[in-house]
Amino acid sequence: MEIKNVSVIGAGTMGNGIAHVFAQNGFPVNLIDVSEKQLAKALETITNNLDRQVKKGSIDESVKEKTLTHIHTGSDLKSLVAQADLVIEAATENQTIKLKIFADIDAAAPAHAILASNTSSISITKIASSTKRPASVIGMHFMNPVPVMKLVEIINGYHTDKTVTEKIVALAKQLGKVPCEVNDYSGFIANRILMPMINEAIYALYEGVAGVEEIDTVMKLGMAHPMGPLQLADFIGLDVCEFILNVMYDGFKNPKYAPCPLLVNMVNAGSLGKKSGEGFYKYAAGSKELVVSGQFKKLV
Repeated sequence: MEIKNVSVIGAGTMGNGIAHVFAQNGFPVNLIDVSEKQLAKALETITNNLDRQVKKGSIDESVKEKTLTHIHTGSDLKSLVAQADLVIEAATENQTIKLKIFADIDAAAPAHAILASNTSSISITKIASSTKRPASVIGMHFMNPVPVMKLVEIINGYHTDKTVTEKIVALAKQLGKVPCEVNDYSGFIANRILMPMINEAIYALYEGVAGVEEIDTVMKLGMAHPMGPLQLADFIGLDVCEFILNVMYDGFKNPKYAPCPLLVNMVNAGSLGKKSGEGFYKYAAGSKELVVSGQFKKLV
């Protein structure tokens, strides 16, 4: 079975990026979301990102226009996955929501369709258990921003069929991505390594070892990271970081994955990072300048 038609569920940051990449590579894409407002915002984001590519000279105007014609949006999941060869779920990182979506996809998608999740931490085996086709369920964890980042983690569930994995690995390469195949354990590889590092950076701040800028500067200049761990946490979303750490803590029952109390307090206070306007740094609309959040000034 050749993958020709793709449906993407969830029109947020990851979903619109995934739709963009598939459409730019010639795949007809149905982008699905319960919110018409979110779908309109997704199309605006995709158009703006394509405009940047045109401005940089990486594509021309005709490629931009053709890409946009490949994207169809809508809210009727049942009809929009009915002809799909591949359905990619990119909804919020919530197990209950994902299990419900996969049960709905399983009932509506063709028998031959592969069902993939963009989850960054939730068990593919658990997700697959909500379907009647666990052998056809796999993880495709794209990195943000999807049009730019090359890596795709390909996660095999307990029952994922080898031929399904081979097709998805080949597909990722067709998209110009670099697939890395991993097995289904909490956090996979990317977050199993990244999140404890971010958590340790938060602990260093919490224990007064150094300030926000110092911690980020050490990792940027000493370890050649393009962004410090605290700034990266802000960009990921502190609530997302806490959630992933809790998934790994629940999965392994190892206290090293327990989120730092400072992280928990910040999430409870609504300081979620860039999306809320303040986390470890403050984010002013239209400004690229980073200002250390006032609550941490005393540590600097």
